[in-house]
Amino acid sequence: MKINKILLVFALGFYQILQAQTPSISKYDHRDAFNPLFNFMPGTAYRSGTGAPGPMYWQNRADYKINVKLDEVANTITGDVEITYKNNSPDKLPFVWLQLDQNQFNDNSRGGKTTTIAGGRFGNTGFDGGYNVQFVSVDKALSVGKKKSFRSVYAEHLTDDTRMQIRLSEPILPSEEVKIKITYSFKIPRYGSDRMGKQETKDGTIYEVAQWYPRMAVYDDVEGWNTLPYLGAGEFYLEYGDFEYNVTVPYNHLVVGSGELINPNEVLTSEQIKRLNEAKNSEKTVIIRSKDEVNDAKSRPRNDGTLTWKFKCNQARDIAWATSKAFIWDACKINLPSGKTSLAQSVYPAESDGNDAWGRSSEYVKGCIEFYSKYIYEYSYPSAVNVAGVVGGMEYPGIVFCDYRDKTESLWGVTDHEFGHNWFPMIVGSNERKYAWMDEGFNTFINTLSTKNFNNGEYYSQENVRQMTPYYYDRDPIANIPDVIQENNLAIAAYMKPGYGLTMLRELILGEKRFDYAFKEYVNRWAFKHPTPLDFFRTMEDAAGEDLGWYWKGWYLNDWKIDQGVKDVTYVQQDVAKGSVITIENLEKMPMPVTIDIKETNGTKKRIQLPYEIWQRGNTWSFRYDSKSAIESIIIDPDNKLPDTNIKNNSWKPSKFASSQVN
Repeated sequence: MKINKILLVFALGFYQILQAQTPSISKYDHRDAFNPLFNFMPGTAYRSGTGAPGPMYWQNRADYKINVKLDEVANTITGDVEITYKNNSPDKLPFVWLQLDQNQFNDNSRGGKTTTIAGGRFGNTGFDGGYNVQFVSVDKALSVGKKKSFRSVYAEHLTDDTRMQIRLSEPILPSEEVKIKITYSFKIPRYGSDRMGKQETKDGTIYEVAQWYPRMAVYDDVEGWNTLPYLGAGEFYLEYGDFEYNVTVPYNHLVVGSGELINPNEVLTSEQIKRLNEAKNSEKTVIIRSKDEVNDAKSRPRNDGTLTWKFKCNQARDIAWATSKAFIWDACKINLPSGKTSLAQSVYPAESDGNDAWGRSSEYVKGCIEFYSKYIYEYSYPSAVNVAGVVGGMEYPGIVFCDYRDKTESLWGVTDHEFGHNWFPMIVGSNERKYAWMDEGFNTFINTLSTKNFNNGEYYSQENVRQMTPYYYDRDPIANIPDVIQENNLAIAAYMKPGYGLTMLRELILGEKRFDYAFKEYVNRWAFKHPTPLDFFRTMEDAAGEDLGWYWKGWYLNDWKIDQGVKDVTYVQQDVAKGSVITIENLEKMPMPVTIDIKETNGTKKRIQLPYEIWQRGNTWSFRYDSKSAIESIIIDPDNKLPDTNIKNNSWKPSKFASSQVN
């Protein structure tokens, strides 16, 4: 079809005139934002509509006994694990699933095959790693009086990538338990997807060992068996239980691990035991082994062979450990709200020593754990160990791995962040494989509070949300699983955006007292349990007394933007003394409460707070303001708390023409 060029030119010109004259068109739909069916789902006997565990809530349990040996020459870990697995579900289990995360560390794994050419933090190419499983057996418990005996059942195991299925000749019935025994070995990767690895130093190799034993997958009331493969970005979802583990290493090594060392007399010198006991009662850092003692034979109880270090860690979902002959070791006391104490420890090489570096590590550990124990929930492990090595930052119960090159603010930041994870997800056991924001985002939020508290704000600086606003939008939504979120977006979608979402909820919507009470209630309800996103949403609403469906929907599940603006100001009967009517508008899809600063020409200043409910009526809102003189200026979001996409419409001043028309 042809069109007359003259008419086309005229039409385009007329359209441009209309565009110039037409005000911004709002994308906001109040019916969509406040749709009441967003999170409508009845509660069950397992998970209450309040967000709390229901009266019949259950979760299975896995207790572990592990024995392993480090062979430095062969670069291997060899050992065995005995898992006592209790079926607390109402279901019969004809098979069980285990996680074999070491199988990710080779090019033939799904993780290897989905690593881009450019590599990245979670890539692990060029290494032929993975588990070598030599033996698998299953014994089923039989109750005989007060004693428990076991009989062998036929079990066939099938390994697929990072999962192992054990098919049983007879199912595990409700309330029954089995013992699963596995003998295995694996080669240690130098860099295991920033979760584990080894670092060469001038005094020896530092081994940071994690994902080092076959671990039970979670069977829950939401999805049954959770069997997503380990690709690298998604972290872990694990059952709780008690751990006993023994680590055999060369005699000249020190070992630190999750939980408590239970045989210090066998692996430490009398002087080290003395210093360790001193540290348990000291507010200041005590050196257990100094830089000058690292290569001193007297710093070890024997001078040949191997030593076996024995640990236990109760009510945990995982454990990790580290070992090296290069470790400097120091420690100090952690004070807990109940009056109990824990022990902050740090191990690091000579290259990391110094008061501007790892010499302050235990001070940092103590500072953040004492804060979180007061703010959220008391720290639950007898020890908290910070390990300097190749891993840039990774958390496990009672132990974290941080970069040996970190100093000052960067070392505080990574230490604070990784130990914050002892609450999310070590105490509150969410599914990291699917919901990274429920641990990384929550942790990023509490890190801002901890940093503000530490040493009178030594490393604290106010968040600049306006600077971050361009990065918050038009990217992967928060709710995506981490393996779907593009790697260059992961820091925003999993950490920063959900973290700042909690800051806005605390400061702009609920207020500090309501938020803090509800947030602590969430932790208390779900400590050592498995919450879902819906459990969090409902608990916050229940304990704070607020319907927040619009907020969860816009900020966490969708990529809705924020744009509030001042639309118009008029005076009643054009007389400034009779008051004014101010009209504001919401131009993007996300509603939020409104803060407005108003200044009059007579010097009067006033702040107006409007609740988010004003946007239930539509995309504009007009309100009466009792002005006594002409309005000189209006500013929306004067404290720069909102990630507003267009700050040009956040302020209003009268035009010269308009000023001349008022009395």
